[in-house]
Amino acid sequence: MNTDWLKTRQTKYTAYASVYIIVIIAVLGGVNFLANRYDKSYDSTANKAFSLSDQTIKVVKGLKNDIHITYFDEQSRFPTARDTLDRYSSLSPKVHVDYVDPVKKPQQAKAAGYRRDVTLLVDSGQKKEEAKSLTEEEITGALIRSLKSGERNACFVTGSGEHSIDDTERGGYAAVKQSLERNNYKTKAVSLLKGSAEAAGTPPAGAPPVPAKIEVPSDCLVLVVAGPQHDYVQPETDAIKAYVEGGGHALFMLDPPINLGRSSTDENTTLVALLQSWGVTINKDLALDTSGIGQVFGLGPEVPLVASYDSHPIVNQMKDVATAFPLCRTLDVKNGDKTTVQKLFATADNSFATSDLSSGSIRIDPKKDKKGPLTLAAAGTYNGTGAPSGSGRFVVVGSSMWAGNSFIRFNGNRDLFLNMINWLTADEDLISIRPKAPDDRPLNITPQKVNMLFWLSIVIFPMGVIAFGMVTWWKRR
Repeated sequence: MNTDWLKTRQTKYTAYASVYIIVIIAVLGGVNFLANRYDKSYDSTANKAFSLSDQTIKVVKGLKNDIHITYFDEQSRFPTARDTLDRYSSLSPKVHVDYVDPVKKPQQAKAAGYRRDVTLLVDSGQKKEEAKSLTEEEITGALIRSLKSGERNACFVTGSGEHSIDDTERGGYAAVKQSLERNNYKTKAVSLLKGSAEAAGTPPAGAPPVPAKIEVPSDCLVLVVAGPQHDYVQPETDAIKAYVEGGGHALFMLDPPINLGRSSTDENTTLVALLQSWGVTINKDLALDTSGIGQVFGLGPEVPLVASYDSHPIVNQMKDVATAFPLCRTLDVKNGDKTTVQKLFATADNSFATSDLSSGSIRIDPKKDKKGPLTLAAAGTYNGTGAPSGSGRFVVVGSSMWAGNSFIRFNGNRDLFLNMINWLTADEDLISIRPKAPDDRPLNITPQKVNMLFWLSIVIFPMGVIAFGMVTWWKRR
């Protein structure tokens, strides 16, 4: 047999090329097979812009029933929506996504519940909830609202100088209100004294006055005492005591009694005494962080920074997430006769608690002031309720400004606040790190840098390429 043809150069090259093509096709086929079967991705962005948050992953993977998401838009925009919604469906086979063009399929869109102001609808089988935009915060919020049934009121006490949930200024709680409503809570302000007087009504002519009954409204799932500037009268405190000990849930945020001329905060003696009876002693002092870590964020020593937490459902997911607490007082905790109290977090070792609350300047006396770590928050349960709803729950924080509009978006502050509310209302399944709004990262360039970029990109680099080409041509001619 003549085998010379096998040795020709052309035949060898053909064989090599055929083998290479077969190998490439096999590799591409294997990669596509694995990619189709195992949908994995890696997000290399600094702010994890293309990754779902811990809360979303926790909620979606914990689904027990099928969820139907319907997205409404022009068909040309479906691929953009799939980039986001496919992340949800890849987490659980119980998530089903439909894409509907309301222009081309108006009947189908109308049957699905389409309205002009709705981007997508989430249907859990119990109820439908809408999302206004294609962001994780909106989608996950709609998903949570769809899963949770019943009325869920977060009541904020008013009447003694507390932070207002309608105030959009730096110290207001409008951002807290927005965050709660996105997580299936309704918010409302309640005045214990006003409500009791209205409930008592006007007695008939000649009849003795009807005594006002002061109590927390029965429809309040959680009660928030947000930094009262003036003392509560004893009947108000008694109403809160009866509410928690009857199985209710309350968040207390009490500021240090600082007296700086016109700006002063009362000692809130009735609330302090109530919390002490439950095992939480609120000290009359101010925590100062002298570690210098806060300077990285532009914070002074009067804003303690917390980066480590104790073991508790509220803070178990807060590992390596910093929170800040401006003008915060310290706590001492112990179990009471019918309460179980746990510390949530404390300051760093290099901190002090000063009792000088009337000076406008920061003064630290290492010999007199208590050295850190200093407890700033605690959570407790009241075990002697006998109520069908179970034990009463309460959380105490030595500051209220940390949840104000100017601080609630600081790093982990919003997550911590919502975790407290979720634990109080026994929604531990929602405790996690929540979706963040997309970061605004503007590119700030000085005129000098703009000028430098112009010369580099328009003049120097192009001319360099041309010069290199001319030199190469000249050498080869």
